[in-house]
Amino acid sequence: MVDITHKSVTLRTAVAQAIVRVSSDDTITAIRQNTVPKGDVFAMSKAAGLLGVKKTPDLLPDCHPLPIEYTDITYEIDELEIKILITVKTNYKTGVEVEAMHGASVVALNMYDMLKPIDKGIEILQIKLLKKTGGKSDISAAGTV
Repeated sequence: MVDITHKSVTLRTAVAQAIVRVSSDDTITAIRQNTVPKGDVFAMSKAAGLLGVKKTPDLLPDCHPLPIEYTDITYEIDELEIKILITVKTNYKTGVEVEAMHGASVVALNMYDMLKPIDKGIEILQIKLLKKTGGKSDISAAGTV
């Protein structure tokens, strides 16, 4: 692990995105009407994403265990795409961008798992950091969040 003992505690925020594309309007309808055989896709995926954020240092050896003080997971449906947005915050010496991207990845994978019985054409398109604040560098993608 990188030595962070010299760093100052600051508010660290990261916003990450993942996009899941389904192959049919019927899949979107099933999600909205909560008729997916494996259950409520948004609620189950949110729970999976929260675990993903919290368990990041258990799976990625160089990630420091840190106190996650806030996580928000939202969804936007645009035709056949579901945009997953995750915001993670902490007051600590290191950022939470990997935790946010890991959480977005886990949400997308959980959606894939829940939807595969009704849709064989699901794709996970994009996992990326949209915004990072705190510490010595801030990153904000143009035109996002």
